[in-house]
Parts: sequence; structure tokens; C-alpha cells
Amino acid sequence: MIEVNRHILKNGLTLLHHRDKTTQMVAVNTLYNVGSRNEDPNHTGFAHLFEHLMFGGSINIPDFDTPLQAAGGENNAWTNEDITNYYDVVSLDNIETVLWLESDRMLSLDFSQRSLDVQKQVVIEEFKQRTLNQPYGDMSDLIKSLAYKVHPYRWSTIGKEISHISDSNLDQVRDFFKTYYAPDNAIIAIAGNISFEKTVELVEKWFGDIPSGNIKIKDIPQEPQQKEARFLEVERDVPQDAIVKAYHICGRTDEEYHCYDILSDVLSNGRSARLPQKLIMEKKLFSEVNAYISGSIDPGLFYVTGKPSEGVSLEEADKALTEEIELLKKELVDETELKKWVNKFEANDIFSNIYYLNKATNLCYFELLGKAEDINKEVDKYLALTPEKIKIAANKAFVETNCSTLYYRSKEKA
Repeated sequence: MIEVNRHILKNGLTLLHHRDKTTQMVAVNTLYNVGSRNEDPNHTGFAHLFEHLMFGGSINIPDFDTPLQAAGGENNAWTNEDITNYYDVVSLDNIETVLWLESDRMLSLDFSQRSLDVQKQVVIEEFKQRTLNQPYGDMSDLIKSLAYKVHPYRWSTIGKEISHISDSNLDQVRDFFKTYYAPDNAIIAIAGNISFEKTVELVEKWFGDIPSGNIKIKDIPQEPQQKEARFLEVERDVPQDAIVKAYHICGRTDEEYHCYDILSDVLSNGRSARLPQKLIMEKKLFSEVNAYISGSIDPGLFYVTGKPSEGVSLEEADKALTEEIELLKKELVDETELKKWVNKFEANDIFSNIYYLNKATNLCYFELLGKAEDINKEVDKYLALTPEKIKIAANKAFVETNCSTLYYRSKEKA
């Protein structure tokens, strides 16, 4: 059981606290409720750009990393479709260094042309490395834009195109910051051997005077139900063909979410899962096969991907994948098979929440989803799954008209 304390500052900042007496270190995790789904379709990649800009220095502190490293700390950040997350780890004696740094960039980020130009170039190079110059780099973008026609999940966190970053200016950047990076759009979780009373005192000291942003999150257009099978075929300079099938599923807070998470494990979590066993080891149809869910807050996607073996066409590969997916609709998953994957999730959940940094990060996310205390109920939701519930979910999602399919052909084999 992870014990959680909560304090809401007058400016709207949510503080979560967990005391971990096993360490003399402390983790400070700051989650901003902004990701690529909050972006303008004509100005994408801004949330990811801000992940970089927030390390570029504030008005009072020219470089974020230098004082933290001098205090023996470490830090990093990441952005996805739904959130932007920053974390810092430091010895308990130096916790005020972290709170000083995080509060200062929340209050007074430095919007200089020089900082913007530097970080724009960093993001542009990352875009080139991830998407343009990486084999299969645009595959994710292609399937997303095929499956989503309205929702902003149709573009990746890195952005739709380089020009959206290269053409951005200081006024656009300032506006994005004022819209989302404020205490009333943030959650801070602190985990370590520090009392709740002391934590509240320090957070009030460093964050209490930051003005509220009066954040009003704009409505995000919801994706209408897909009513026809979608198909796209492309050719690229890659060593072998690939296929991606994407089915629309529910969002992270829906009851059926856990069914789809387990279904992805049933299909491809390790060598003993169905797809590796049947399509790689037995039938030799694939050299690589996988299934996973997007895990997004709004309704997401269930992906099934693979690279056919030499001599196997994409059409044959598609047929084999579809047959395996159809079995989940026709037959109940065996109780023993289901229990194996639920047990594996339970073990992973326990181990992932041992480390104090993971606790801080996960508490922020569960608070965003509903309330941080729900972190203690997540395993129970998997334990409550039954073969019947799994089958119902499979029949709901794995429908031809709910599927988008991408054939990613190798020019070398064309």
C-alpha cells in the first residue's frame, strides 16, 4: 500500500507526498497537463519543444542543469500525447535546490530568441533522426493519420512537420507557455524520507507566490466512430516489408482498458505469447511480431505489427494476423493463460513502485486520471478480469470496419 498525502495550494497547484524511509534521497516529479493533443493542428510539436525550452534557463537561472549537478542531483523529462513530465532526484539535504529550480522556471522561463533558436535546432535534428532518417521512422505517423481524422492523436509528439517548429516565433511560444505552464495545471509529487509537514512548508515557500494561470483547457475534438476499413500502402528504403494494423479502443480511464492491455500480453508479451509461438516459431511466417496499446487518456489504438519472413507476402502476413485476432473473438481465453498474464502484471506493478522516483511519477499520473490513491487499486482491476470480459472486449474492437491497415513495402523487394 502506497500512502499518499495531498495538499492544494491557493494558486491551484496540487502537491502529493509519499514518505519513503528506505532512502536518504528524494524525488520531485512535476507533471503538466499538456501534451501534443493540446496543440493547434497548424503549430504541432510545441509540447515537445517546451520540454527542451524548460531546460534553457529562466530569467534568474541561466542554466537549469548546472546548480542541480552541483548539488549532486540528476534530472530528465519526457512528453507524450497527453502530458509533459519533469523529474529530479537529489539528496534530501538539497531538496530546496530542486524546488527553487522548478518554481523559478514555472514562474519566469526565459523567452530569449537565442534560447528559442537553440532548442528549435535541437528538436529539428531530433525530428530528422527519429522520422526522416530512421528506417521505418514514419510508420507511426502514417498509421496514426490513417486511424485518426479529427482527434489530435493523428500527429506524433515530435510534430507533423519540421516547418511547424522552424517557423515558430517568440509570441507563439509565450502564448503556449501562458496557456498551459501554470500551477493550476500542474501536479507535483515528492517521495522520499521527508515528513508531510516539512514538504508542505517547503512547497508553499517556493511555489505559493506563483500566480494562478486560470487555466481553461480547450475542448479536444473527439474522434467519430470509424465505420469503414482503411488501408494505406507505401514503399520505403527499408530492408524488409512491415505491416501495422490499428484498432480503435477505449481511453485510459474506461473499464475495458485493462481488457485490451491483457489482450496485448496474450498476443505478444514474450516468447510464450500467441503470436511469437504460432507465427514465428511454428509457422515461420514472421521474423518479428508485436501487439501493444497506445495507453492514451482519450480513446486510443490497439496495434498489431510485424515483419514477414523472407518469401512471405504482406497479404499472407495480414491474413495470418487476422486469423489469430479472430480467435480471440470466437474462443474464451483459457483461465490459466489469463492468470499467467495477470500475475505478470502484478509482479511488474509491485517492482515498478518500489523505487521512490517511480512512486512520485506514478502518483502524479494517477492523480491526473482521477486520484493518486487509485494507484493501490490498479492490480485489483486486472485480478477482476474474466475470460468472458476479455471476449466481449475483443468482439467490440476487433472488427474489420474498426481497423486501419498499413502495408510498408521495401523498395529493395519491390
